[in-house]
Amino acid sequence: MEAVVIVTVLALAQYLYFGIQVGGAHQKYGISAPTMSGDPNFERVNRVHQNTLEQLIILIPALWMYAHYVEPLWGAGLAVVYIIGRFVYRAAYIKDPSSRGMGFTLSFFPSAVMAVWVLIVVVKSYF
Repeated sequence: MEAVVIVTVLALAQYLYFGIQVGGAHQKYGISAPTMSGDPNFERVNRVHQNTLEQLIILIPALWMYAHYVEPLWGAGLAVVYIIGRFVYRAAYIKDPSSRGMGFTLSFFPSAVMAVWVLIVVVKSYF
């Protein structure tokens, strides 16, 4: 389970890092808080941060349930793919939002696989 703890902390650290970048983008693009729109470059950085939060809500419970019911090391490995995917997503989205597909897939797929797999395992245990 230590690997699951490590990747959970890394995913949260990544989210915090993206949040710090939003703060920097506020300054860089002259957007005073609480304003959350204006320069498209700022909005891209902010959107990466917000989308990462949306994905974390799926990843963390799926990861921990998967680790409990299936296999912790496989769950940790899938979470590493998620983390890499979020960096790919960030780079692509900031460059050109229409190119974010690969990063989104790399970060959505692991969470979806773990959630569906654990659901199958738990449902099968009832029958």
